[in-house]
Amino acid sequence: MTLWLLRAVVTLFLLAVLAQPVLAGLYLSGEFDALAVHGAIAGVVILLAMVLVGAALLFLTIGRGRFWPLPVAVAAFLAAGFQTGFGYARQLGLHIPLGVVIVTTAVLLAVAVWRPAMRRPRRPLWGAR
Repeated sequence: MTLWLLRAVVTLFLLAVLAQPVLAGLYLSGEFDALAVHGAIAGVVILLAMVLVGAALLFLTIGRGRFWPLPVAVAAFLAAGFQTGFGYARQLGLHIPLGVVIVTTAVLLAVAVWRPAMRRPRRPLWGAR
């Protein structure tokens, strides 16, 4: 159940993240209203990243899942916050490359959590193996 929650949140996060470059491109093409939507979706991305941290934590603890999604989710949350700050500060030299990193991370995270291997429970850190 926690894996399905993680997969759902990661998928929503990916969709919101993928909308951002499209909206930025629309703005650069002359659709000036797209910038307001781009800013609004930034808030959604941060919110979904926060929910992603919770879903990864539940997957780790209750679902006995892998550890690595939790630090990736925390990094995504921090990156989304910095990304939004850089955007509002018009620091495009930082905003655009960080956006590429966030999109790449979201795609790789989605691919990883939808693989069948994520269903396998983690091995215990100590004791019988």
